[in-house]
Amino acid sequence: MKDYDIVIIGGGPAGLAAAVSAKQHGIDSILIIERDRELGGILNQCIHNGFGLHTFKEELTGPEYADRFIRQVDQLQIEYKLNTMVMDIGPDKRVTAMNREEGMFEIRAKAVILAMGCRERPRGALNIPGYRPAGIYSAGTAQRLVNMEGYMPGREVVILGSGDIGLIMARRMTLEGAKVKVVAELMPYSGGLKRNIVQCLDDYGIPLKLSHTVVDIKGKERVEGVTLAQVDERGTPIAGTEEFYSCDTLLLSVGLIPENELSRGMGVEIDPVTSGPKVNESLETNMDGVFACGNVLHVHDLVDYVSQEAAAAGRNAADYVIDARNTDSCVRAGSAEDGGEQEIVLKPVSGVRYTVPSVIRAVHMDEELTVRFRVDDVYRDCYVSAYFDDERVIRKRRQIVAPGEMEEVKLTREQILQHPDLKTITFTVEEA
Repeated sequence: MKDYDIVIIGGGPAGLAAAVSAKQHGIDSILIIERDRELGGILNQCIHNGFGLHTFKEELTGPEYADRFIRQVDQLQIEYKLNTMVMDIGPDKRVTAMNREEGMFEIRAKAVILAMGCRERPRGALNIPGYRPAGIYSAGTAQRLVNMEGYMPGREVVILGSGDIGLIMARRMTLEGAKVKVVAELMPYSGGLKRNIVQCLDDYGIPLKLSHTVVDIKGKERVEGVTLAQVDERGTPIAGTEEFYSCDTLLLSVGLIPENELSRGMGVEIDPVTSGPKVNESLETNMDGVFACGNVLHVHDLVDYVSQEAAAAGRNAADYVIDARNTDSCVRAGSAEDGGEQEIVLKPVSGVRYTVPSVIRAVHMDEELTVRFRVDDVYRDCYVSAYFDDERVIRKRRQIVAPGEMEEVKLTREQILQHPDLKTITFTVEEA
């Protein structure tokens, strides 16, 4: 059995950024475990541009963005294993994995960073009636087929769901010569970034039907068409609004789910809203020395934010290992486990769905902490506010906030320390 200071599960953008950050903060013994044949994760199939504007101050494609971090990993001589599947992580941070060369093996880690990313919600979760013909793909699968494998899924396309991958694939399929007939969205608002609606749908004359869903799929061997219907505020199809579209392909872009089977197996507490781990200001879960970052924690809209978050997780994991070396116990002085200081609960209400982190401890905060969250509806001309117990401390005016775009509020350590008995910070959306 081999020992490492930090083991990172996942070699996508989060895992790479976390590894680079941990190395830069004094940890040499790092291992990245990646189940795919190459590092980079989902970025390898995202050949469109728009990445890196925050991190590198220039516009890159997904593979170019990944390559920047892969080069850093190689230059820093960070060890990684490809084509390796993690089977289990024990509460003692013992990682069981397997690959073709080594078979089943175990690794002991002082700290673990969860960076497994997310997966697409499948058709089975949607309750769409009809047969199971060929021609139904998740948008991400279609993206991989077109961009990496060189296959066209079909020529006449309907897309269900207006998440960012679905919007981007509407443009991609159009550029490859397919006819995208319509994008249908169950909600009364799009789940994607505004810029993607403009650049991927509006610029190509592709209609977006809000408050619509697929109620029937025609075809037994291959999709021959789908029937759309308008839905009411409860999501129930409205009789008489059905509309048939002939097509040979249906792409599903109906949401992403953080990959947390391993997390649950080791006892990590999961937030029911995000389906990702609950974390504190250090991005540490309820399991001592286990950190989470990127889309396994909550679904991001920009990879630059993933990299920022992962860099913080890598730095905090490095601090954890260094602190553990300097103490007899792996529990840090002043941590929640030994009652070193008070946990402040971050509470989402009235329009705010969740916050990351969900608790903070002022003693372990940096000078500034970014709290990220999503709202539950489209709000115009409003305020995003934060209350320290009953006192409103932060109030940001916003022209519009929408579920498709992540919001953030910055808290400072100085603000927190000015409220020594603070128990709750409440985040809310208020009318202007």
